[in-house]
Amino acid sequence: VQLVESGGGFVQAGGSLRLSCVASERTFSSYAMAWFRQAPGKEREFVASSKWAGGAQYYGDTVNGRFVISRDNTKRTLHLQMNDLRPEDTAVYSCAAGDGVVDVTRWTDYDYRGQGTQVTVSS
Repeated sequence: VQLVESGGGFVQAGGSLRLSCVASERTFSSYAMAWFRQAPGKEREFVASSKWAGGAQYYGDTVNGRFVISRDNTKRTLHLQMNDLRPEDTAVYSCAAGDGVVDVTRWTDYDYRGQGTQVTVSS
């Protein structure tokens, strides 16, 4: 499975961006999907997950209430709508997919990972 992210860019604080992640696999709807991010010099951080199509969604504490994860199974695409962006949201955002994910917040539980897209928020 290949995952390709897009939608990153440069935005001012308070602005919005929508990230997309397209999967090459037709069984996309059965996978748990998630977004993670990593800022320079910091550990990778869980952002949001969608367990499977129509399944439970989870958010990291720092983005809960501002970010929304969604998926379009017909287009094999995962989205992350990011609102009220803050400078501390600046990071490389990567999507991940897995078929046997136990802990949705754990990067290593996922079988497939994208290269990431840069998000930069200015103050």
